[in-house]
Amino acid sequence: MKGLSTLGVDEAVLEEAARCLQDGGLVAFPTDTLYGLAVVASQERAVERLFKAKERPRDRPLPVLVASAMDVDGVAVEVPPAARRLMEAFWPGGLTVVLRRHPGFRSPALAGGDTVAVRVPAHPVALELLRRVREPLTGTSANLSGRPGPRTAEEVRRQLGDRVDLIVDCGPCPGGVESTVVDCTADPPRVLREGAVPAERVAAVLSGGSR
Repeated sequence: MKGLSTLGVDEAVLEEAARCLQDGGLVAFPTDTLYGLAVVASQERAVERLFKAKERPRDRPLPVLVASAMDVDGVAVEVPPAARRLMEAFWPGGLTVVLRRHPGFRSPALAGGDTVAVRVPAHPVALELLRRVREPLTGTSANLSGRPGPRTAEEVRRQLGDRVDLIVDCGPCPGGVESTVVDCTADPPRVLREGAVPAERVAAVLSGGSR
């Protein structure tokens, strides 16, 4: 492992992590849900390294992180009003929406599929790295496939060890559970996985109520 930082949002750490990502490295950093394992989604060799590091089957697509709801139009098309309402209600936060992939967004992280699962995380480190790299990053949890998602940097280290180039240690993640995933390509949208955002809150927003 090239480094284990305990400096949180220190400028030097953020600079190192952003540079590592741009150079094709694997970086684990905290989000509002769990520690994520990120590479630049458009970098084929980096994505391949990530699949190998996690021991994840290549036919299981990876979610992506973007810096804001405005960035969704760069990775997805035909975004329905229901998806926009969910973004407004829960982003940044623990909700992932599945949308139709933009023809111009090509990433091996999507495993050849026509959809993209996208989220804006509510954590200052994750958001700052997204802003610095200026490209979508993978948003998968920093664990071995099938193992529990890590809430701390130490849990990342125990599972992945030197398969990761850099771990940004900011203490325990505040959420500790995976994001809720909603398929917005379906009509009506449907919850594929309940996690950080309860299904009843999703339903309330979709029905026109409050979050």
